[in-house]
Formats: sequence, C-alpha cells, structure tokens
Amino acid sequence: MAETIIFHVAQAEAPADPADAVQHGVVVEGETTGEHATTGAEHEGPIVFPPFDVTTFASQLLWFAIAFAALYLLMSRVALPQIGSILDKRRARIEGDLAEAERLKGETDKAIAAYEEALKAARANANAIAEETRAGIKADIDNKRADVEADLTRKVGDAEARIQANKTEALGRVGQIAAETAAAVLRQLSGEAIAGEIDAAVAEVVKG
Repeated sequence: MAETIIFHVAQAEAPADPADAVQHGVVVEGETTGEHATTGAEHEGPIVFPPFDVTTFASQLLWFAIAFAALYLLMSRVALPQIGSILDKRRARIEGDLAEAERLKGETDKAIAAYEEALKAARANANAIAEETRAGIKADIDNKRADVEADLTRKVGDAEARIQANKTEALGRVGQIAAETAAAVLRQLSGEAIAGEIDAAVAEVVKG
C-alpha cells in the first residue's frame, strides 16, 4: 500500500516525459519491479566550456561578426576621426611651434648680425676718435713745442744781443780803463804821462 502511494506521488510530480523526469532528478520507484530512476548527471558526459562547444560555433561566429562590425563602425565613425583630429591638431601645433621657432631663430640671427654691425661700427668710431685725439694731442704738442722753441730762440737772441751789447760796452770801457791804467803806471814810473801816446798804444793793443 505504501509503495503504491509513493508511486502515485512520483507520477504526479514527475513530468510526462521520462527524459524530463531524469533531468529533474525525480526518483520513480516501480510498483512491482522496485527499480529506481536516477538523475541524468550520473549518465551524461563531461561538461564542455561554452566557447569550445562545437554545437554553438555557428552562433558564436555570427555574434563575432556582428560585434566586429559594430566595433569597426564605432572605431571608424567615432574613435578614429577623434584620433585623427587629435593627431592633426598635434601636427598643426608642432608645425606651428617649428615655424615660430624658425621665425625666432631668424630674428635672433638678424639681431646678432645687427649687434655685430653696431659693434664693428663702434670699434671703427672708437679707433677714429682715438686717432683724432692722438692727432689733436700731437698737433697741440707740436704747437706748444714750436711756441717754446720760438720763445727760447727769442730769449737766446735777446741774451746774445745783451751779451754783445755788454761785450761792446765792456770793450769800449777796456780801452779807457787800459789808458787810465797805463797813464797811472807811466805817472808812477816817469812822473808824467803823454795822453796821445797812451791812447795810441791802448788802441793798438786792443786791435792787435
């Protein structure tokens, strides 16, 4: 009686298909045979990883193609244009920086050339000023030397003139002094002196 109740309960709960009953793990106990229906897990093969399941290759390839097409459209319509725009902006910025650097280099070269020209002109001007200063100093020195030499020549001439005048005056007085001395000597010797003879003797001595 108990076995009959268990069988009916199992029939009520179990699916109509025995295979479904096996998949649901329902144990069916026969009324007369006493056999047990076990789950299909004990009789099935090893579980296969879904991507490696050959029965799903077609759907996998289909979804792969759909995903690839979607990714390609996304990259070609969104990502690649943005990347290209970024690259173009960066290229334009680099080219602009290079052009600006080239312009600044040209301006620097021009500034250096202008500085060298100004330095060369300043050196030439300084040399000209130095040469003009030397020439002016030399001319001033020459003028002062000429003035000094002229002054010395004048003073020497004046001195020579004074000396000649003093000499002439001295020579003129020498005759008188000699005559007076001779007269004094003759007076001492002879007690008298002849003035004419004394003057003639003194003049002859002075000439001689």
